[in-house]
Amino acid sequence: MVNSRNAISECMESALGQNRACDLVIVNATIGHDYQELIDQVRTLAPGARVVGASCCGIVGREGVSESMKDVAIMAVRGKQLAVAHVDGINGRNAYAKAVELAQQLKAAQPGTKMVCFLASGIDIANDRCIAGLESVLGPEVTIFGATSSDNMRGAASYQMVDDQVFEHAAWAVGFADPSLHVDTQATHGFLATGEPMTVTRAEGTLLMELDGRPAWQAYTERLGLDAGTATCGDTIPVGALAEELPETLAAEYGNAHILRVVTRRDADGTMHYPTEISTGTKLWLTSRDEARIFSDMDRMMEQMAGRSGGSKPVAVFHADCLARGRFLFNRVMKEELVSRMQFPLSTGGVPPPWLGMYGFGEFARLGGANTYHNYTTALYAIYRK
Repeated sequence: MVNSRNAISECMESALGQNRACDLVIVNATIGHDYQELIDQVRTLAPGARVVGASCCGIVGREGVSESMKDVAIMAVRGKQLAVAHVDGINGRNAYAKAVELAQQLKAAQPGTKMVCFLASGIDIANDRCIAGLESVLGPEVTIFGATSSDNMRGAASYQMVDDQVFEHAAWAVGFADPSLHVDTQATHGFLATGEPMTVTRAEGTLLMELDGRPAWQAYTERLGLDAGTATCGDTIPVGALAEELPETLAAEYGNAHILRVVTRRDADGTMHYPTEISTGTKLWLTSRDEARIFSDMDRMMEQMAGRSGGSKPVAVFHADCLARGRFLFNRVMKEELVSRMQFPLSTGGVPPPWLGMYGFGEFARLGGANTYHNYTTALYAIYRK
């Protein structure tokens, strides 16, 4: 039995001790929890705090990583220079307008917002349009970091929590306006494109209808060696990362020639729901994971982040990881080693800073100086105080 109230109570006590007064609590919880009980208990223990959260496929904290069906982790924040906003009913068709509404709420509450922690539904959404909508109000100089919520890789439903409500198709954002804080973001994946690409021959917005002149799902699953009639999105996620080619300048920074995309929903007619808008003529490659490269690219990313820090240590780290990089692709030893390699360089005296990570469907981090949506990556968001 999962006791959600006890689990979140233990988190609150561990994070805050006896002084539970705080202004914001961010909750990540795996799909086995009762999300209403989680947020109700947070509001009981910290009555003045705003609450936001998401479902996920596993959590990462300063204590390590866990991916059972009963995991929960929190980050608590004290300070008044923040704002919380949310919208419901967001999807692939209205993502831009909903993101504009979200950004307008933040700007009205905190005009000096300089970085945004963003969480959206992980199924049926145009994530690139979310970025564009937020930037249209807040400006491209505002750094967007965060993730998309997930279930346990089934692609059936994911959940978002805001204050006293649980949603299935919502997005929330936390805007930080404290001028002494800044965030450094970076993402890496370590997968390699293989074989000949497929060509998008029919698409509209985020709907990918045809690949190589055939229903997209049939062409995609055939290339994966799966049966189109019985395969689910959950079957394709661990092995079916799709790759789009990057411009040379971005590829050099990324350490990889391709950015990856995941499919979390498909229709009966073979239409696949892509996580960003996609146009006819786009070339898509299948990929294979290269374990040695995943680790070497992680080390490379940490060296770059350490170089940019100037020797400073972060006051907190948010972390979004693709669920397909967790236990579905790695055994426990490798997974914990990967997390150790990212936490150690950011630690002080061997102790990691406050750390909140989740295994979700997608990640947001800058690339080429621009806010960018990623899939199948480890994305880190280290917050420093000047």
